[in-house]
This record gives sequence, C-alpha cells and structure tokens, in this order.
Amino acid sequence: MKKYIFLFIVLLFSALCLNVFGQTKSYPFEITKTGKGKQSIIFLPGFASSGDVWNETKSNFEKEFTCYVFTMAGFAGVKPQPNPSFENWKTEIANYIKDNKIQKPILIGHSMGGGLALAIAADYPELISKIVVVDALPCMAAFKDPAFKSKENNDCSPAVSQMTGLSETQFYDMQKKMMPRLLENASKLDLVLDWSVKSDRKTFGEMYCDFFNVDLRNRISTIKCPSLILLESYFINLKPSIEQQYVNLKKADFQYASKGLHFIMYDDKDWYDAQLNNFLKS
Repeated sequence: MKKYIFLFIVLLFSALCLNVFGQTKSYPFEITKTGKGKQSIIFLPGFASSGDVWNETKSNFEKEFTCYVFTMAGFAGVKPQPNPSFENWKTEIANYIKDNKIQKPILIGHSMGGGLALAIAADYPELISKIVVVDALPCMAAFKDPAFKSKENNDCSPAVSQMTGLSETQFYDMQKKMMPRLLENASKLDLVLDWSVKSDRKTFGEMYCDFFNVDLRNRISTIKCPSLILLESYFINLKPSIEQQYVNLKKADFQYASKGLHFIMYDDKDWYDAQLNNFLKS
C-alpha cells in the first residue's frame, strides 16, 4: 500500500510541476490574442515597434481569423530580456506556435518582423501555411554591399555602447530625425516615435547590430509556402537588385506600393489592405 501511495505522490508532484512550469514559461515577447477563426494569423512588428502597428490591419481579419499580435521584449516599453538575438527570437516564436498547437498559421511581418517571418518559414517549412513580408529584405546589409557576408562572431558591444551612451534628449532627437524617412503619414509620426523612444536602449543597440548581420538569401530556398512580398514605392526603382535578393524564394508574389515609405500599412493603406485581402482569402 505504501508503494502505491508513494507512486501517487510522485505522479501528483510531476503533474503540478508540469502545470506550474508550463504556465510560467518565459518567451521573449508579449502577445495579445483576439478573434476565434479556425485559421490563425501571427503578426510580427518591426524594429523597435509595438504590436499596435497592426491594430488597423488586425481589425479587418478578426471576424474570420484568430489573431496573435506580438511585441518583442525590450521594444516599445515591453520589459527586456538578457542577450536578445534574431535567431533566439526566431526559435522562440516557432516554439510558441508548437507549444500552443497553432495549426499552420499565416505569418505577417513588417521590417525585422518580415525577416523573422522569412527565417521561421525557412527553418520550419512544415509549420507555416503562408507568409506576408512587409518591406523587408533577406539581407539588409547586402542592400548597400551585395558582396556582404555575415560574421560568425559579431561583436555588438560598440553599438550597445553607442546607444546606451546617448542621453534621453539625444536619443529622442536622433529618432525624431529618422522617422520622417520611414513614414509619410504625419498623423502616425508621434505614435511610431513613442514606440521607439520607449524601447530599451541595450536591446535597441544589440538587435540593430544583430539584425544587420543576418543573411537569409540562401536559407529562403527551403520555404515551401506561398509568400507575398509587399515593398515600399521607392523600391520599384531598384527592382532587379531587390528581387535578386529573393531569387531563392520559389513561391513569391512581389507587389510594390504606389506611394509612401517604409510603414506601408499607414502610407498606402487602401492598396495594402487590398493586397492582404486578396492573398489571405484566396
């Protein structure tokens, strides 16, 4: 009898541990979940942006899809985690999909979020049903240097020192000057600027450096799912070099916005909404 009591206690303790640790698993992002559709969409924001960048997009799909909106740790006021990296974020997003049994979600990513969507679809080709990449390239550094090769042991400490060494005013002024290069919609400038200045400065420096060392040009050859690539209007002038970066992506539909800058969802909203509707509901 004592043997069975002991076995019961061991099993009960194991069950409690699984329950507790399952509930407290820490991912490097915060998530909001809305909608109740059978098909899920995962929204990944860009560098130093909040998941709120998807609010207007998400509202178009909540009736038909379950929507998961991510904000990465350290960005837009979300508590940072130590040692962030593009590869870790990619792996943990994939783990979240698997841990929560999200069946064949659609990934929509803007900027760095688009890079994450490409990396997840490349490294976990059976996990994803479709991807939408909003103004992102497989290799940002190769945009200026086509011969770029990523470094195996990339030292990001100078970038971190530079960012953390700025005063609040200096950092704010730097970001305020940058935003009009990324966004034409003046009504959204303060919002996007606020996300940026609320970002953890160490995470900002580390991820800026790390992301610019990412090269997905070869890796994307393993992507199996249909892919929609939405690019800002200026990129039409560089179409050959842009699409050369994507040459290994087999099932890609390239569409170029008719106006605006990097935040296509704000600058060319009607065109952007139409592209998503056609792709997601086809």
